[in-house]
Amino acid sequence: MRMSRASAYAVSAVLQLTEAPPGVPIPCSQLAKTGEMPERFLLQVLRNLVNHGLLKSIRGVDGGYFLKRPAEEVTLLHVIEATDGPLTPTVPPLDGIAVESQLKLHEVQRQITADICRRLADVKLIDLRSAKGAQPIPPPPAQEIKPR
Repeated sequence: MRMSRASAYAVSAVLQLTEAPPGVPIPCSQLAKTGEMPERFLLQVLRNLVNHGLLKSIRGVDGGYFLKRPAEEVTLLHVIEATDGPLTPTVPPLDGIAVESQLKLHEVQRQITADICRRLADVKLIDLRSAKGAQPIPPPPAQEIKPR
């Protein structure tokens, strides 16, 4: 299985959010900087995670993203499928191979994909968090509102 760049960025961002205080929005710019990811691309990735119910977004000066569900409930499969869509077995057309062999190959590919999905579903975000002693992400500084 090959993980897309979008899925890798999604995993990086949600792992950062598991380290943040619950319910405190972390701006995309901070996630991008900490994870060394391009902010514009990360915005698209985060939008997918919001649309799939994994993150909550808050707009405005003090806005950002936070986990919508506890890290104990979100799996690696949730994150990858929210980013890249469902994992499906794919085999290119094999015109030079007998139909029976093609069917067997498709079945093997289906079994492998099912196994990958089961394994990814067994990995919770909480399992991927940094080792103890890691510094949690501090909440972003409050924005000063200057009188006009």
